[in-house]
Amino acid sequence: MAEHKRVPNLQELDEKEAYGFLTDVFFYGPIPDPEVVYQANHPDDYAMEMPQSGERIRGRENMRRFHQAYPGSPSIQVRRVLVRDGLWVVEGTNGYGGGQVSDMVMILELKDGRIWRDRRYYGEPFEAPEWRAGWVERVEF
Repeated sequence: MAEHKRVPNLQELDEKEAYGFLTDVFFYGPIPDPEVVYQANHPDDYAMEMPQSGERIRGRENMRRFHQAYPGSPSIQVRRVLVRDGLWVVEGTNGYGGGQVSDMVMILELKDGRIWRDRRYYGEPFEAPEWRAGWVERVEF
């Protein structure tokens, strides 16, 4: 049986540690390990919601099945993580292969040291209108 990384009590992590957990273990790791994702989710009442598509996955076992059935391997790049009491707000990008990349925000609510609610919002890139060029600066993320 493969040895999996131990998931820490997520509520005890500060912003730097949360960022490290998400970038080094949860999304990437030396070898991506879906078991870490499964173990980071609350055992009793985990839910992941994507309001824009009207979908909800209830239960960490359903999340495991979702990961196992997922075609391909999406990539998530974390830009920053804000940590407050029982709440992580994660800003980043999500790539689905074929060049499709969306900006995303995850709102992670924590309970008992695990992810209780995971709500994900996605935004497609768009060209800025010319009329506002005098008031803004262009940035690349």
